[in-house]
Formats: sequence, structure tokens, C-alpha cells
Amino acid sequence: MISRRAVFGAPLALAAQAVAMPTQFQLACMTLPYSAFPLEKALQGIQWSGFGHVAWGTTHREQGGMKPVMPIDAPAAEAGRLARRCRDMGLEPVMMFSTLNLEAANAVDGHSRRIEQAAAAKIPFLLTFGKTSPGQNEAFVRSLVELAPRAKEAEVMIVIKQHGGNTATGAHCARIVKEVGHDSVKVCYDAGNVLDYENHDPIVDIRSCWQDIRAFNIKDHRNTPKDQDCGPGFGEIDHYKLFAPVMNTGLTIPLTFENISEPLLPRPVAIEGVNALAVRARLYIDTVLRGLQNGGAQA
Repeated sequence: MISRRAVFGAPLALAAQAVAMPTQFQLACMTLPYSAFPLEKALQGIQWSGFGHVAWGTTHREQGGMKPVMPIDAPAAEAGRLARRCRDMGLEPVMMFSTLNLEAANAVDGHSRRIEQAAAAKIPFLLTFGKTSPGQNEAFVRSLVELAPRAKEAEVMIVIKQHGGNTATGAHCARIVKEVGHDSVKVCYDAGNVLDYENHDPIVDIRSCWQDIRAFNIKDHRNTPKDQDCGPGFGEIDHYKLFAPVMNTGLTIPLTFENISEPLLPRPVAIEGVNALAVRARLYIDTVLRGLQNGGAQA
């Protein structure tokens, strides 16, 4: 489990560059790549694939159709029960989706319920973002300013990720974090979305915000021969260069695998195919990190 010190001790860790300690990375598969299967099957698949951490996705195909992993109006105790189920399987939950845009009229109320759920589940990170089109930046920031103290009290960190619009790039996210000015609002870096939505080089972009990064969404992207998101190592992003700036933060940073698919090929129809992709993605990122740790990556 990520400790409160690991999450909120960031300013001290990042300020002391002369005595920086290695970053501790947690590889967490999202349930999202398993959305075509019931949540229970997804958790079993993630466990089988060798992950020790999990991030809750959005919806899963259950009997009767697609159902949310955690309804936004569900009692906090329900999130606690699901978290216990994950831990009983050896999967530590590290992140959950807000499923609500920060520009929405009910953003504060909805996110407050998510914070309560995350706290009950002892999940340290609540992932959120805004619309894919720009606008309503004041409402976006105002929501975060109001939510930040509630998140702090609950020992939950709100992380915003690149999603077009107000959070188009890491530079955009860093400006928002500065405007909010609270240690409970930081960045979850999504390199795939930076390349996809903005056609901007994430290797350059991450230099503008690496000090605010507390988590990653793992996703790659290809522009050729087809514009398509994909699993890490299948796309055009150099993960050795991507992770280099954050190798010595002294923090515990979860890497949440949001997309593990193969480009140009159909998604597996059997869960065994998804499991194989999850294993491949985990091993690839593990290889990158071990190489950087052995090679002495510098920010």
C-alpha cells in the first residue's frame, strides 16, 4: 500500500535533488483492458498476469449489460468491500477513475463522493480530467480548488491527466497544478494521449511537468501506418526517454496500464488473449525500468 508520506511528501523529496532517492514504481494493471469481461474475471486475469497492483477502470460487461465498476452514487462502504476483495486476491488497489469531467455543473459533489469512496477503499489516487475540447478553464480550476482540501483530509490525491482541452499536454497540466496551488492536486502523465490528441512529442513535454508527476497511465500510440493507441512497446514512444526524468524522485509512483492492445489487430475475444497482452506489457515496462535503474538514469 502507498503510504501517506509517499504520496504527500513530494515537495520535500523533489526539492532535495542533491540527495534524491530512487523512485519506487508500482506496476498496476487497470481493469479497463478487460472491460469486455466481468469484473471478477478481470481481477482474476490481472492476478494471473503477475501484477500485484490494480487500478479500477470504468465499466465491465456483466450479466445484463455494461455496468460501472463503482457507481458514483454507491455508498463508500461498497468501495471498501471491493477493495477488500482485491486485496484478498493479492491485488493492491492504487487508483480509481472519477468518471466525471471537472467542468461539469455537479463536478464538486460528484468528485466529493469519489473521494469518500477512495478513502473507504484506502485508494491513494483519484484520476480525473476534463472535456477533450478547450474552454471553461475557470470552472475546471475552481472545482479542483474546492476539492483539494477535502482530498487532503481524506488522504487521497487528485491527479489530472492529459485528455485534450484544458489538460492537452503536461505543460497545460503543470499550469493548472500551479493555479490550484495545493499538494493534493498533481499530475498523472498519459504519454499516449499527448501524442494522440495533440500530436505533440511526450518526451519533450514531460520535461515541463515531471516535478508534478505522481502517477502514470501507461499507453502507447502510433501515427503510422494507422492513427491508433496501443500497448507499451508497440507504438512510437520511447519509454526509456519517457521515464528518465522521474527515476530519482524518492516517491512511490504507480504505473497504471490503461491500454495493452496490439496495433492493427483485433482485440482478443478470449480472456486468455488479454492475459497474454497484460503479461507482455508488464514485462516490457519492467525491462525498461530495470535497465534505467541499472544504467543510472538522470533527470
